[in-house]
Amino acid sequence: MANSPDPRTSSSSASGSSAVTPKRGLFSRKAKVATAKKPSRLKQIGEVFQMTRRNDPMVPWLMLLAFLGVVAVSLLVGFLMENWITGLIIGIALGVLAATFILSRRAERAAFAQIENQPGAAGAALGTLKRGWIVEEQPVAVNPRTQDVVFRAIGRPGVVLVSEGPTSRVKPLVDAERKRLARILPNVTIHVIESGRGEGQVPISQVAKKMNKLNKELTKIEVSAVSKRISSLGSRLPIPKGIDPYKARPDRKAARGR
Repeated sequence: MANSPDPRTSSSSASGSSAVTPKRGLFSRKAKVATAKKPSRLKQIGEVFQMTRRNDPMVPWLMLLAFLGVVAVSLLVGFLMENWITGLIIGIALGVLAATFILSRRAERAAFAQIENQPGAAGAALGTLKRGWIVEEQPVAVNPRTQDVVFRAIGRPGVVLVSEGPTSRVKPLVDAERKRLARILPNVTIHVIESGRGEGQVPISQVAKKMNKLNKELTKIEVSAVSKRISSLGSRLPIPKGIDPYKARPDRKAARGR
């Protein structure tokens, strides 16, 4: 009588064979992993153009006018130099550059128009600052009931507080933050910019420009020192008056919680 196969042995061998994955051949292609492709540069420009045109219908005509104007001037110079072909080639390149510049400026204005009067618009305006500024991504003072906020940036002009909200409501937040920073940094200038459309306020599209026009008082090394001083002592007791914040050293034992 033939021995019947053990069901446990057959089931284990079947499961073992199913668990073994077939080896990939030497010349077989590796399966491609689907990855999200980033949009091309032309597609990004097209999306920016569509967004800008919805908010500014004049932008196509301004771009066309800039392109044709630059090409016309280049052709005129080329005719005067008896080399209009070179003038045309240079004019087309410069015309495209001029049209792109018009688009970028109008796109920035349209983007600010979309976020204006929305919570956090002042923080988005600070995000357009160029190098040399240390910007706090989160607001340093918030009124949860009215959603008024104060953002902070540190640069060569000193410390800049940018408020968001009506002047009468946001003033206590600004004054409290200014007093706190004055105790920590008695020798650093603290500027206040109120963003908005009210009297004495600055539109969010002009906040970065106004900050860049402030007089420079600190060096790059001092800007970094001020940022570290605020980070290390901002939530602790203020340092005594008369101590230079650039020369005072933080308590390392206290920083480690000892």
